[in-house]
Amino acid sequence: MKKWAVLLLLPALMLAPGVHSAPVSSPGVHPQRLDAFLSHVEANNGGIGSLSIFKGGEQVYARSFGQKNLPGVAYDDNSRYQIASVTKLVTAILAFKLIEEGRLGLDNRLSDFLPGMPSAQAITIRHLLAHSSGLGNFAIRDGAVWVVDPVSQQEILQEIRRQGIAFEPGERTAYSNSAYFLLRMILEQRYGRDYHDIVAQEIAQPLDLLDFASAGSPPVNTFRSYAFTGTWTEIKDIDYANVIGVGDIASTTRDLNVLINRLFQYRILRRDSLEQMLPAPGNGWGRGLAAFPYGTHRFVGHGGDVLGSHARVIYNPDDEVSIAYATNGERIPTDAFLKAVVGIVYGEDAAFPEIK
Repeated sequence: MKKWAVLLLLPALMLAPGVHSAPVSSPGVHPQRLDAFLSHVEANNGGIGSLSIFKGGEQVYARSFGQKNLPGVAYDDNSRYQIASVTKLVTAILAFKLIEEGRLGLDNRLSDFLPGMPSAQAITIRHLLAHSSGLGNFAIRDGAVWVVDPVSQQEILQEIRRQGIAFEPGERTAYSNSAYFLLRMILEQRYGRDYHDIVAQEIAQPLDLLDFASAGSPPVNTFRSYAFTGTWTEIKDIDYANVIGVGDIASTTRDLNVLINRLFQYRILRRDSLEQMLPAPGNGWGRGLAAFPYGTHRFVGHGGDVLGSHARVIYNPDDEVSIAYATNGERIPTDAFLKAVVGIVYGEDAAFPEIK
């Protein structure tokens, strides 16, 4: 299995030629155009997934597509998708909740919690959150994804130690699954609870997210992953118990949108905490939030990709538009799909991506 296939945020945005619509100047959602796009995807077996759009904190569009093309699969409006590395947004939020309470600091060192890890005396919470620790990707070993079957936490820690660091902490930025794995362990130490309990008690229950849960719960009514080979065929994905706090949460797209809207309404964290999560101008990564530019539209949020499931949740602070997308079987690359959706929402000359 190729190493690019797991738990990566893919910043490249491409759009292929297709059907066009007339431009307008502000977001109007354009539900008929969205319906036409998703019906096109469904009719051509272009993907399986769900799309939710919020404006001003309220859902203004929602549709699932493609599930009827899965033979013998039962589902309903509350069926969840694996959201992969969008989980890291939740882990970052939970870290900042502790920081607000004075129970954790950005300058606390990894050695305070896990002294046996590489460069533990130099790596801080700030580095872990911002992907600037130098730590790598434990999920890839010898060039392949090895966490598709259950492995122990000690095996994963051993792999993190074996990989060491690629650069000195703070020297530059490189996306790190290992950093968030260790950050999750630190959260469990500070909260005194398992990650799935922290997510339930600090996030899901206060926000009334009924279809949002970590793998430790475990989530029920969750879609499996599929690939298209003439028909949709179930594939083996990673074992989500191996990526707790890194990429294990399952959710509906509506619950994802509630999460990011409440975050930007300062109903989860204070304004100063949210500002510390945001990427600085010109930077792609902040501390838990990444930049998603689509032309002149500047979104922030998070994405996640595993072997068969993919998710994005993005928010535009300028006009309070958020988009949550999840798929458990794609033929259109996620970023191309989202660029088309953003173009439709803003009434621009957006193309339907090619279905490959």
